Amino acid sequence: MTTMTPDQLLTSAHDVIDGALPVYDAVLTEHLVLNAPPETVFRVARDLDFLTVRSPLVTVLMAARMLPAKLLRRSVEAPQALRLAADPSVLPGWLSLGEVPDRELAFGAVGKFWQADIEWLDVPIEQFADFAEPGWGKIACHLLVRPDGPGRSVLTYECRTGTTDLTSRAMMTRYWWLIRPFVGYVLRAVLRTIRRNAEAAVVTHPGTG
Repeated sequence: MTTMTPDQLLTSAHDVIDGALPVYDAVLTEHLVLNAPPETVFRVARDLDFLTVRSPLVTVLMAARMLPAKLLRRSVEAPQALRLAADPSVLPGWLSLGEVPDRELAFGAVGKFWQADIEWLDVPIEQFADFAEPGWGKIACHLLVRPDGPGRSVLTYECRTGTTDLTSRAMMTRYWWLIRPFVGYVLRAVLRTIRRNAEAAVVTHPGTG
């Protein structure tokens, strides 16, 4: 008899993210309980502007990611809004991997994430899962909503990374070891923002989904 971990119990073989990146090198998963029904949580998560996820560390990390391009005197035009779940194409290389209404939103990208100035590659969604050109990394994320009793939900934010050859895997492994604590912090900050917005929506519009 196989014992499943809590993370495995909260995901299934039919999740969109499993079709997009079934084999991966690293994964980070965070969960949060919300006092809001799944349909409300899903709607709020889908509409989340990631630029509204405010915390000192998130602000510093976003500024740090833009610094290399600025040092190279390359024009960097920041988006006015960043709704990764609904429209990830506002960022280079990012795309929607699919969604299951009121349950799952998945998005991802192909790039050389370990470079100071990330190189992105636009890959059509139908090629994402099988993309294997050497020298690249793939990232797949999803927001997964599960019911947790009347008027409650469990929200999961998972981030997976994979690579296309041994050299890129070695570089990505070193990079992931460095940034993993910060990625976890950002995932938790996103979950807290969604919880705040979803629970506020329940208070403002009780009895609606």
